[in-house]
Amino acid sequence: MTILVTGCAGFIGSNFVHAWLESTTENIVNVDKLTYAGNLSNLESALNDPRHVFVHADMADREVMDRLLSIHRPRAVINFAAESHVDRSIHAPIDFIQTNVLGTYHVLEAVRHYWLHLDDPEHASATLKKSDFRYIQISTDEVFGTLDPDEPGFNESHLFEPNSPYSASKASSDHLVRAWHHTYGLPVLTTHCSNNYGPYHFPEKLIPLVIHNALSGKPLPIYGDGLQVRDWLYVKDHCLAIMRVLEKGQVGETYNIGGCNEKTNLEVVKTICQSLDQLRPLKDKSYSEQITFVKDRPGHDRRYAIDANKIITQLGWRPLESFETGIQKTIEWYLAHPEWVSAITSGSYRDWVHQQYA
Repeated sequence: MTILVTGCAGFIGSNFVHAWLESTTENIVNVDKLTYAGNLSNLESALNDPRHVFVHADMADREVMDRLLSIHRPRAVINFAAESHVDRSIHAPIDFIQTNVLGTYHVLEAVRHYWLHLDDPEHASATLKKSDFRYIQISTDEVFGTLDPDEPGFNESHLFEPNSPYSASKASSDHLVRAWHHTYGLPVLTTHCSNNYGPYHFPEKLIPLVIHNALSGKPLPIYGDGLQVRDWLYVKDHCLAIMRVLEKGQVGETYNIGGCNEKTNLEVVKTICQSLDQLRPLKDKSYSEQITFVKDRPGHDRRYAIDANKIITQLGWRPLESFETGIQKTIEWYLAHPEWVSAITSGSYRDWVHQQYA
């Protein structure tokens, strides 16, 4: 059996590929356009695994997707592909509309055509039936907007109230997935995750940016007062949750995936500094002295939090890592892989960081 995934040379997707190959015997076909955050070095060990097929292509290329679905006949398609950085969406929203909205539309149409014909006599298979197929949309808690300090976490019934071009584009793609299920009967599932962290994370997001800047002796930029709250989810826990949704999730349902670790941005940065003080100490000061507060970004949501009760009680998943254990593993990974960081922090990356945090 085979699954097909999109966008799996990026952060969450590449971690999913590694987790899939470690946990199953099934093949995985990986389609990625290799935009700035897509990195083949994230998949270095997987590229030598005969169960992993990498295809450099745009998921919006209908001819390519039709051919891959016909050849590999996957039992599931999981759509990870997305532009995901809020800051970039503020500067260039069209990229997010193209990938997150139109890209999802093209994938849904290719998948719908493939799924519709699974039970046709010329396509019939003893191992794959139309009723066995699944499509999973990987989404974000940011589609729900922001929470007050004392509000309960987002559950699956929470209204969509996106506040950034990024979250609006993801909400739009989620609506498309829902519509393709209710109109055409496509067997879909959708997941909304909280903030991920872990290995292979492109250093434009808070945690890898702070680790990289700390080790480089640069300022550690924190937006506003640093008291924005996020629920932090270790990326491998997220990958295992997606596998559980594929295995046991009910068609048409959505599942919120959270780490049960609410932290302010300032807490996160101080925790990283304390860990680096122990693992890679400076001679006469703490890394926390590099903390620098910068102007807040427009429309910055104050708090996200996930109510993961549904996936915990119905599917039996729960996160294995606390924030303390997960952040330690993350920092140790970055310290052990300086060549990975060096290879991706190119001139264009440095220009972006200067533009965003100067």
